[in-house]
Amino acid sequence: MSIGTTSGRRPVGVRIAGTGSALPKRCLTNADLEKMMETSDEWIVQRTGIRERRILNREEGESTSQLAADALKAALADAKLTAADLDLIIVATMTAEMSCPASASLVSNLIGAGDCGAFDLTAACSGFVYGLNIAHDLIKGGAHRTIGLIGADALSTLMQYNNHGRSTSIIFGDAAAACVIKATDDTSKGILAQSMHSDGRGWKEIYVPRCIQDLPPGVEFDENKLGHVQMNGASVFKFAVGTFPELIQQTLEEANVAAVDVDMYVCHQSNQRILHAARDRFGLPEDKLYVNIDRYGNTVAASVPLCLDELRKSGRVRDGHKVMFVAFGGGLTWSSSLWQL
Repeated sequence: MSIGTTSGRRPVGVRIAGTGSALPKRCLTNADLEKMMETSDEWIVQRTGIRERRILNREEGESTSQLAADALKAALADAKLTAADLDLIIVATMTAEMSCPASASLVSNLIGAGDCGAFDLTAACSGFVYGLNIAHDLIKGGAHRTIGLIGADALSTLMQYNNHGRSTSIIFGDAAAACVIKATDDTSKGILAQSMHSDGRGWKEIYVPRCIQDLPPGVEFDENKLGHVQMNGASVFKFAVGTFPELIQQTLEEANVAAVDVDMYVCHQSNQRILHAARDRFGLPEDKLYVNIDRYGNTVAASVPLCLDELRKSGRVRDGHKVMFVAFGGGLTWSSSLWQL
């Protein structure tokens, strides 16, 4: 989608003014997992690329909303703004502590944001990229000027660290990362192309059942399934391998931009093999498609912004760059957002 104007309004650009992240203190390595279940470091690394991940501790006060608040504070400091400057907070998460209130409201309270708007967005691993598109268009349309967008998840709260959950617990980690998105007079800045998709027919490939009625038809009841992530790994891998490069290609075509003209691809960290395959498909050099899954695992909605924060801090993503954000996950969902920073 081209950057346009809203009839009767002064043209406005949209920029990412600051980023920040927050991680739990505890590091859970593959060696630690070997002591909890039948697995091995070699097996995990070969199939996923993951060597360690962070796991929160509720007894020490760590939670989705606390990590989210810490990440947003860091992003505000980076943008040289305060909580009072925000007029909306969006938290992309699938692991809110409570169904009510929203994590975004808890974050607002923790950072002292006053009476600004706040809501949660649930699109699993695609949540943050969905949020980028929504926040951008809310600013572009004139409804808001400064939005705090956070991706925060604590999948450890939905895991079993034993043989019952070994197919999923090796994959996921906990984290939060945020960005401050702000209106600017520079109309060259903002989204060049975007997309948001979902195929609800694939909901049963990744889900978290709370009761027996939540199980898909034909799935035998097992109380170990309740309250824990259930994933058809083979189907999800096939979905990602097929969707990922196609999504990138469609977004490039919509923006009329060549793959080589994008300075960085910031992609959801689900599996290192999928990331490398996408890089090879478009002939990208290694330094144009960032990978940190080895250190954090799949952090769901925090995955993309965690990469972004690290890239900005290292100077590898900066003003003037074209950056494509891509994610896919439960729902099934997939989304892209190509920015001119």
